[in-house]
Amino acid sequence: MEESKLDFLFKDLIEKINSSRYQFNALLHEEGRVTYVGTSVVKAIGLPKSFMGEILKVGESSYAYVFGFKNNEIQLILLSKEANINIGDRVTRTGEGLSVPVSRSLLGRIIDPTGKSLDGRGDITTHNVKPLERIAPSVIERVPVNKPLYTGIKVIDALIPIGKGQRELIVGDRQTGKTSILLDTIINQKDKNVICIYVAIAQRASNVASIIDILRTNDALDHTIFVVSLANDTPSIRYLAPFSGSAIAEYFAEKGRDVLIVYDDLSKHADSYRELSLLLKRPPGRDAYPSDIFYLHSRLLERAGNFSYNLGGGSITALPVVETQEGDISQYIPTNLISITDGQIYLERNLFNVGVRPAVNVGLSVSRVGSSAQSKAMKHVSKGLRLDLSQYMDLKAFTEFGAELKEETTIKLRKGELLTELLKQKNSAPLSPEKEVLIFFAYSSSLLDDIPIEQIHYFENELLDHISLKAPQIFSTLIVSDEINEELSTAIKKVIEDFKYEFFAELEGES
Repeated sequence: MEESKLDFLFKDLIEKINSSRYQFNALLHEEGRVTYVGTSVVKAIGLPKSFMGEILKVGESSYAYVFGFKNNEIQLILLSKEANINIGDRVTRTGEGLSVPVSRSLLGRIIDPTGKSLDGRGDITTHNVKPLERIAPSVIERVPVNKPLYTGIKVIDALIPIGKGQRELIVGDRQTGKTSILLDTIINQKDKNVICIYVAIAQRASNVASIIDILRTNDALDHTIFVVSLANDTPSIRYLAPFSGSAIAEYFAEKGRDVLIVYDDLSKHADSYRELSLLLKRPPGRDAYPSDIFYLHSRLLERAGNFSYNLGGGSITALPVVETQEGDISQYIPTNLISITDGQIYLERNLFNVGVRPAVNVGLSVSRVGSSAQSKAMKHVSKGLRLDLSQYMDLKAFTEFGAELKEETTIKLRKGELLTELLKQKNSAPLSPEKEVLIFFAYSSSLLDDIPIEQIHYFENELLDHISLKAPQIFSTLIVSDEINEELSTAIKKVIEDFKYEFFAELEGES
């Protein structure tokens, strides 16, 4: 009796599965018709069961994805540049959403947002795919951001620290060094077990080629994936680029890897979304951007984070870029992104023009993760730097009135000038954390006060080389202990004092 009952339940289950398959296949055979054809956009009627992001076949050979619904119409965005589509053409479902191929074979490759190869090395061969759109993990699926992600840039690692899983905005006018910060950070991740994803949004082909060449010269291609959309691509491809990069980042994070993803830049992404919305005749909002532009970027950047072991235990650190006009960070898109992210690094054109590189305005830059993403050693040597810079800027403005200065004020001005010079750094020359710690230890211990300011960079380079050759145990101790105790402090001071004696002797000999 029990056996016959089980047989009945089993047959009933099989019938329901077959019925659902039939119904699904029937849905896929739904047909719609094109009612409007525009530049990169199409509208159609029918297909009541289609869903957001689903890929539909339009006409004989064109494909588009569902971008929205209005009344009885479906708003579609074409995925190809050239499409021979006419009003009345048939529209059919595929049942598939937007996705991108993912695997380790992507490392060192250049792809477009749909996963097609752009580097001439053949197609990406993998059966794994990830959806471009995904709901971000909840708060309980995340863990605190407390591990540093070193950029190799002194001013950032010391004063605006970035943690693994953080979202730090890079903001500034055009050609103030935003991309240089991204490239230095990627270069610095070599041999640090961090996978980097560079997302180029509406970039010129020459710019992308230059970026790839810089990374190749610095041996940083093997740990980097390029997701590239060019300025002459359709707005749909430009719009999809950051979501494609985020999907690839999630694949590696779920395998326990730390990922750095950079979006260069989200100003152009917002422009692409505005273009698509205006082409579909959606009502414009502030600055003609659609009203959901904030939601667009928030759902993208919320996918970054430091995740629990239930999600693989990896992390995604996001460095989005936004461009300002005349240094105005109160514009619509910059203010949106500032409110979404965990801090911002503000690059100022005035600093750039007077030779401060990177041109980081420390007063307007902030990391909301703060010192929790710093090592103990870095925290120890950098705690007074921001105050020194702030006092220097205030005193420097005061001296413009020509007032007579006290000796104490002169000392503070000289120390601030020394720190400003010390924070300057060439492109493609990131420093390891232990070297940064040593330089800031020397400054905070007043061991650099008697070094001529015009000689500070020469002294810095020579000192690091001297310690690497004569006292490498200092660097190895800093790497292992990550803390400066009294014994290590004494050893560092002795090495620096000995080198200073040789350095000044050399200067006197040259004079």
